[in-house]
Amino acid sequence: MRTEPYELVFDSEVEQHLRSIDRKFHGLIQRTILEQLLHQAEVETKNRKRLREPAAFGATWEIRFGPDNRFRVLYRIELPRQVVVLAVGVKQNNRLWVGDQGIKL
Repeated sequence: MRTEPYELVFDSEVEQHLRSIDRKFHGLIQRTILEQLLHQAEVETKNRKRLREPAAFGATWEIRFGPDNRFRVLYRIELPRQVVVLAVGVKQNNRLWVGDQGIKL
C-alpha cells in the first residue's frame, strides 16, 4: 500500500545553491529529490541518513547521490508530511560546498 506523498518545499536559498552546480546535473538532482523524498523521506537507507545535530542549515536528514556520491541534499521533515529542502551541495574531499560556502564535514 502506497502512502500519501510528502509535500516538497524548497528554501529560498536552494535556487542560489543550484547556480553553483553545473547545469548538466540539475535534471539528476531534481529526479533524485522526487524519487527519494516524495514517499519515503523518513526511511534510512545506505544513502539517506538522519544527521547528528547540530547540522548545517538546521537539517536533520541528508541524501547522497550522483557520480561518486558527490551531491548532497540537506532537508528536514515537518508535520504534516512536509519535506523542506534546505540546501543542495557538492562534496569535495572533506568539505561540502553549498553555493560559495564550504562546510567542513
